[in-house]
Amino acid sequence: MANKELLIVTGMSGAGRSTVAHALEDLGWYVVDNLPPALLPELASQANSSEIASLAVVVDVRGGKFFDALNSALLTLQSSGAAYRLLFLDATDQSLVQRFESTRRPHPLQGKDRIVDGIERERTKLEELRSQADVVIDTSNLNVHQLEKRVGEIFSAGMLDAIRINVLSFGYKYGIPVDADLVLDCRFIPNPHWIPELRPLTGLTAEVSNKVLTSEGVSEFVKSYVSVIRQMMPGYLREGKKYVTIAIGCTGGKHRSVAIAAEIAHQLSSDPSEIEISAHATHRDVGRE
Repeated sequence: MANKELLIVTGMSGAGRSTVAHALEDLGWYVVDNLPPALLPELASQANSSEIASLAVVVDVRGGKFFDALNSALLTLQSSGAAYRLLFLDATDQSLVQRFESTRRPHPLQGKDRIVDGIERERTKLEELRSQADVVIDTSNLNVHQLEKRVGEIFSAGMLDAIRINVLSFGYKYGIPVDADLVLDCRFIPNPHWIPELRPLTGLTAEVSNKVLTSEGVSEFVKSYVSVIRQMMPGYLREGKKYVTIAIGCTGGKHRSVAIAAEIAHQLSSDPSEIEISAHATHRDVGRE
C-alpha cells in the first residue's frame, strides 16, 4: 500500500478493541471489524487502488478457526510488499476478569470453564503475535476516554510522518508497564515525598519539577539519556518501528518520574534533529495514591 497505511488491530478480548475502532473512525480511518484474516491480502489490494488513505482492520479470536489464518495472511502481505503496522491491545488478567464480570459476558475461549481459563488460552494463542506488534498499548489503567486520547496521540496524523515517542511515568509499586520498550529507573534522585510542603504536589507542578531537575547530576543525566534515545531512532526507523514507549519509574509515580518524563518529552520535541520526532508525556499513576 504505497503512501497508504494499513493498521491491523488485535489483542486480548476485553482490552478495548471496540473503543480503538471507534476512535480510529473518528480520526478518519476506514475501519473493518472482525474480518476473517484470509481476506486481508485482498482487502489491502483493493484499498491500495481506492481513495482510502488509512485502513484499519480489527481481527481477533471471535473469528474462531478463521483467526488461525492470521499468520499466513501476514506472510502473504509481506511477500506482496504491502506495508502494515500491527497494534496489540493488552491488559492484566485482573483487569480483564473485572471487565468480563462487569458486563456479565463470557470470554470467547472460556467454554464451560472459568474466565481466567479463557484468558490463559487466549494469551497462549496470541503470544507470538504480540511479539511481532509494532505498537502495544496496555489498557489496564485506562478508561474509555484515556484510551481514545492515546489512540489519537499515536494515529491522528498517521504513522508515516515521524517517530512518535510516549514518555510514560509510572510507580514501581503499581508494576512496570507491560507496553514499555525502554524502562528507566529514577529512584536514585532525592524523593520530594519526604519534604512536607511538596508531598501533596506532583511532578507536574513547578515546585516539584524544579526540585527534581535541579538535584545534583539530574540535568546532565536527562541530557545524556535524551542523546541516547536520539541515537537509537535511526535504528528504529530502519526496523520499521515508528512508535516507542519509554517508561520512567519512581516509587509511587507521583513526583520524580513525572518531572523527568515531562522534561525528556520536552527536550525530544524541542531539540533539532535529522529525524522528525513527536514526543509527549503521559502519567499513568498520578492520582492513584
